Amino acid sequence: MDIHEVPQSGWKGMVKHWRSDFLAAISVSLVALPLGLGVAAASGAPPIAGLISAIIGGIVATPFRGSHLAINGPAAGLIAVILSAIHSLNDGSGQTLNYVLAATVVAGIIQVLLGLFKLGRIAEIIPSSVIQGIMVAIGIIIFSTQIHVAMGTDPTSTNTIDLLKEVFQQLPNIHPVILGISIVGITLLVVIPKIQSRLLHYFPASLWVLVVSFAVAYFFNFSADHSINIGNRSYPIGPHQLIDIPDNLLDAIMFPDFSRIADYRFWVAVLSITLIASVQTLAMAKAVDRLDPYRRKSDLNKDLVGVGLATAVAGAVGGLPIITVIVRSTVNISNNAHTKWSNFYHGILIIVFIFLLAPVIQKIPMAALAAILVYIGFRLASPKVFKKIYAMGIEQLIFMVVTIAITLYSDLLWGILGGSLFTLLVHILLSRIPIGEFFRETFSNSTNVFLNKEGSYHLKVDGIASFLAIPKISRLTNTIPKNAEVNIDLSNTRLVGMTFMDHLVDYLKIQQDTGGKVMITGLETHVSSSTHNRALKISLTSLSTKLTPRQVRLQNLAEEKGYEFANHVDWNTSYLRNFHFFEIRPVERKTNSIKGSFADIDVSWEIADVTFSEGAAFTAETFNATVMVLKLDQNIPIFSMEKEGVFERIFDRVLAFSGYKDIDFEMYADFSKKFLIMGKDEQNIRSFFNDQIVRFFENKQVYHLESNGEAMLIFDKVKLARTDETIAFIDYGEALAKLLHGKRLDLATQDVPNTNART
Repeated sequence: MDIHEVPQSGWKGMVKHWRSDFLAAISVSLVALPLGLGVAAASGAPPIAGLISAIIGGIVATPFRGSHLAINGPAAGLIAVILSAIHSLNDGSGQTLNYVLAATVVAGIIQVLLGLFKLGRIAEIIPSSVIQGIMVAIGIIIFSTQIHVAMGTDPTSTNTIDLLKEVFQQLPNIHPVILGISIVGITLLVVIPKIQSRLLHYFPASLWVLVVSFAVAYFFNFSADHSINIGNRSYPIGPHQLIDIPDNLLDAIMFPDFSRIADYRFWVAVLSITLIASVQTLAMAKAVDRLDPYRRKSDLNKDLVGVGLATAVAGAVGGLPIITVIVRSTVNISNNAHTKWSNFYHGILIIVFIFLLAPVIQKIPMAALAAILVYIGFRLASPKVFKKIYAMGIEQLIFMVVTIAITLYSDLLWGILGGSLFTLLVHILLSRIPIGEFFRETFSNSTNVFLNKEGSYHLKVDGIASFLAIPKISRLTNTIPKNAEVNIDLSNTRLVGMTFMDHLVDYLKIQQDTGGKVMITGLETHVSSSTHNRALKISLTSLSTKLTPRQVRLQNLAEEKGYEFANHVDWNTSYLRNFHFFEIRPVERKTNSIKGSFADIDVSWEIADVTFSEGAAFTAETFNATVMVLKLDQNIPIFSMEKEGVFERIFDRVLAFSGYKDIDFEMYADFSKKFLIMGKDEQNIRSFFNDQIVRFFENKQVYHLESNGEAMLIFDKVKLARTDETIAFIDYGEALAKLLHGKRLDLATQDVPNTNART
C-alpha cells in the first residue's frame, strides 16, 4: 500500500477502488459466514439471524458511519448480552426473542441519538481493566454454554457457574462423534494460523472447520435419523444436530414485540445492549484506526449513528445487535481494502453466499459452530489475559477479577457499574485524601493548556488523573492543533490511572500521525506496582533507575564502540509505520535504543527493542522484537523480502490482481526459490536486485528485510536480541550499507561525462 496517497472517500472512492475493496470483501465474507452463524446460535437465536445482522451491518451501516476500513456485524462480545436478555424477559409465552428484538430496536435508536448529540466518547471513561474484565466474563459465558454443545450433552443448568460445574458431571454422557468433530475443529483453529502457508491462510481457519465438519457429517449421514453403536452404547445421529436455516431468506424474518416496554427488565436489556455495543464499537473503531495504513481517523459519533441505525433495522427484521468487529476488520485491512465500501460489498456477498450455499450450510453440524465459539471463549478468558493484566499491576488484576465476579453472578450492566465503582474506590484509597478533595482534584481547574513562546504547547495536569478526568483532558487536547509539538506534564499529579495513560498514549499516536510530537514527562517521582509504562502511578518517591543485566551489556557495547544508548521508554515510533510490517501491527513503544552511523559512508542506523501488538483488540497478543532501521543516503525501491515457503507461490496471480506479486528472477532461480520479494514497482525492483545484491543476500543470514524507499527495516525472529545478535545486526547493516553506497557511486560515475574525449 502507498501510505502517502490517501484513498478518495465517498462515491468517488467507491468507483476508483472497487476492485481492491471487492477482493478484500470476499475474504471478509468468508470469515463472517461461520462467525455470524455461530454467534447467533450461541445467543439462543436462529443461526440465520447472525447472517441477517452481517448483511444489514454491511449494507445499512456503511453509508452513515464514520470509519474507513472497519467491518460491521454481529460479534461474540454480544452473546452474553442477548443470553441475559432472553433469560430476564422469558415469560413462557414463546415471544421472548421478539421482546429481545424490540429491545435491540430501542438500543439502536439510543445509539443514534448518542451519536447525533456527539456523546460517542462517553464510553472512554470506563476503566480499561473493567472493560477487559467484561470481555473475560463474556468469554467464560460463551465457553460455559458452548462446551456442552461441543460435547453433545444436554445440561440442566442455566447459570454460568453451574454450567461449568456440570461439565464434569456430564462427562459420562459425551457423544463421541460430536466431541470428535469439536476436537478436530478446535485443532484446526489452533494449528492453521501457525502454519506458514498462504495456501491455507487464503481461507480463514473457521471456514476450514466448516468444510471438514461437512465431510464428517456426510460420512456419518447426519441427514437421516439413526443411531451408531460405539462400545456398549448407542448414540443418536440426525438432522437435529445440523445447522437449521430456511431455504428462503424471507422466511427468516421475525418482528419485534414492544408489549414489555413498561417492564423494567425490558429497559435493563436495552441499557445493557446499548452500553456493551457502544463500548465495543468505539474500542474496536479505535483499534482499527491504529491498523489503517493510511492513518485515517474515525468519526466516533458518526460510527455510533451508522451502527445504531443498522442495529435498529436488524432488530426490526429478526437480526442481532451490530458492532464494529475487529477480526473481520483486520482481515479487511490485510487484504488491501481501501475504503469503507468493502463493508458494503461484504454484506452483498453474504446474500449471494446464502442463496448459493444454503443447502451446504444445512448439512454442517452445530458442533462445528460450537468448536469455533469454545475457541473464541477460551481466547477471551485464557490465562494469557490474566498474565497480561497482572503485568500491568496487581491492582489492575484485582479490578478485572472483581468485574468478572460481579458479571458472572449478576449481569453485564452490573458488572460495568460495579467494576467501575470498585476501581474508583481503590483510587480514592490509594490517593490518601478525603473523598471530597479527591473529586475536587479530579476536576481541578489547575489542569490547563498553555502556548509557549516558541510555538509548542504545554499541557499541565494537576491533581488526580483518573478515568473520570478523561472528558476534561479530551476537551483540552482538542484545542491543540494536530501538527503541534506538545509536552504533557504530569509532575504535579497525585495519582495517574491506567485508563488515563491509555488515553494519553492514544492522543500521542494521533498527533504523531498528523506530523506533531508529544512528550509525556513528570513521572520520575511516581511509583507503581509494575514496570509496565501504563501502570497506575502514585507520587510517593523516585523510581529505581537500576539497569537490567542485558541493558548493562548493551550500554557497555555502546560505550566501547562510541554509540548512543538510551534505556528509557520512547513513545515516538510513528516512523516505523512507514514499513509494511508495522502497517497493521501497531507499535506501542521502543526501549533500549542504540544509535550510530557508518561515518565513511554517512549512513546512520538505530537498533531498538520495539513492543507491538497483533490480533484482535481484546485478544491481541503483545510481542517484543529487536529491529534495526538503516537510514540510507539514497532512494531505493519500496519492497519487502522474507524467506519463501514451498506452497506460497500458488496465489501470486490473486495477489497481483490486488496490486502485489512475488517477483521472480529467472537468472537467479535459487534466489527466487529462497526469498519472497513483494512490491508494486516491479521494474525498479528488478533493476535494484543486480548480481552483487543477489549474491549478498544469498550468502548472508536470512533476515526479514524491507525498504520504505528511504530506509530499511531488518530483524530476525520476533524476540529480543542477545548482545552477540545485536553486534551481528550492526555488521550486517554495515556490509549492506557499503554495498548500496558502492552501487550508488557506480551509477553516479556512469553519469559523469568524459571531459577528455575528443570532439
